[in-house]
Amino acid sequence: MEDQIVDEDDTKSCVVNIYPLTGYYFGSKDAILPKHHTYFDQIQKLKSNYSTNGMRVCVEAVMLVELFKQPHLLVLQMRNSFFKLPGGRLRPGESEIEGLKCKLSHKLSYNGNEVDDNWEVGECLGTWWRSDFETSLCPSLPPHMNSPKECLKLFLVKLPRNKSFIVPKNQKILVVPLFQVHDNFKTYGRIISALPSLLSRFSFNMDNL
Repeated sequence: MEDQIVDEDDTKSCVVNIYPLTGYYFGSKDAILPKHHTYFDQIQKLKSNYSTNGMRVCVEAVMLVELFKQPHLLVLQMRNSFFKLPGGRLRPGESEIEGLKCKLSHKLSYNGNEVDDNWEVGECLGTWWRSDFETSLCPSLPPHMNSPKECLKLFLVKLPRNKSFIVPKNQKILVVPLFQVHDNFKTYGRIISALPSLLSRFSFNMDNL
């Protein structure tokens, strides 16, 4: 049997540098009022947007920091009731990478009207689909479904050694151990709880003190 040749570039691309939590500042700004108050409101808005613009496309960021020599995930807590990753819906024709930078700048920076180009958006970790208006997002699309209503893409965003995160007052940004969210869909939902599996092919370099 021949020895398998491992591409050095592929090996390097699977190593992610994450930096200590002490290098990051967390502040607050004016609250951002929710656009939809009930699940019914969300569904009606989704139907309205679909009839006008077609499939809704969303992008969210997976960002990691180091604490106690363990990788921790940055998660937003909304109205003390549920958790989500930073990001949002793209405008029609907006690119995924630039759109995600815009969403992160708007939601996590002092001046949300200016795009921060220091967001290093890496590869897409996974894609989730909503096959119809009433169902939840799933990591695969049924073969008979040729007109999905929503597509969500998760991107690995590599943080610099130091950065400020400014969050609306009606939201919280939490630093959660990656092992804590694993398979914990009752608390964090199916998408966030799947992240440890999606990230398992990476090695985390935490020797950056």
